[in-house]
Amino acid sequence: MRTSGQGGAGKKYALTSDEADSDFWGFAHEAEGIFTPRPDEREEGGARRVRLEGCLPQGGLLKSLDHVGGRRARAGNAWLTLLDGDGVTMGSYFVGEVTVVDVEPSPDAAGLVDLTVTLWCADALPGSERVWDLVRTGHLNRTGMWHDLAPADRHAWLSVALWSRGYRHRERPDAPAGQMFTLDGRHIVDEDSFYCAIGEAVNGPGGYFGWNLDALDDCLRGGWGATTPFTLRWNSSADARARLAERLPVSNRETTVFDLILEILEERGVSVILH
Repeated sequence: MRTSGQGGAGKKYALTSDEADSDFWGFAHEAEGIFTPRPDEREEGGARRVRLEGCLPQGGLLKSLDHVGGRRARAGNAWLTLLDGDGVTMGSYFVGEVTVVDVEPSPDAAGLVDLTVTLWCADALPGSERVWDLVRTGHLNRTGMWHDLAPADRHAWLSVALWSRGYRHRERPDAPAGQMFTLDGRHIVDEDSFYCAIGEAVNGPGGYFGWNLDALDDCLRGGWGATTPFTLRWNSSADARARLAERLPVSNRETTVFDLILEILEERGVSVILH
């Protein structure tokens, strides 16, 4: 995870060139629009129009300001870093083709500007901003906070759980082999809610332990909070089985999502107790 230096009060974002860590583009108080796809998007929801508020441009971003409206207004590709209140990196998104389209003085402070840029970012999902704010303020601290989310917001929840994991669980080792984790199946209504539930079971509130079947398999290989072999006590499993009934092709057969999850868990050394 890239770190763009230390921020200060109110600095929630930082930009650093993808070409060189030494090419720091500056901090911003806000990045309004980064989680909002443009209505005229053409690339799977990645096109964004972002207003960087309270910015002191540096490096390659500063060079582009004199060329607004021209080809050289394109600063290039960068990493947009999200900062906590102490300026520590919480997570980063790759942003492509950052192009300055407008610049004006910022009301935040003398000498700062508000930049409007266009860029492309596939990973900053709508609904993520609220979750990042919970991480930033330390309020992602209770189990079940995802229970009432809409399906799209559950996927956004999982994305923040993934991108913020290194920050939230830094220097915390995996649980040793032989542990028992309890999975609450009452709120598992689809595949995403299963990943929300198992992430919470293994890593606590807002925890991550995969957000698709391949990622689940990767997490079971170690380095993501748990060491196999371990035991998973799956409560209310009958309800989850009924809701994870979508059939998937696997090799020369079909099976349900629920049964495929069980296969992956058991193949990686997890003893599943269904209740």
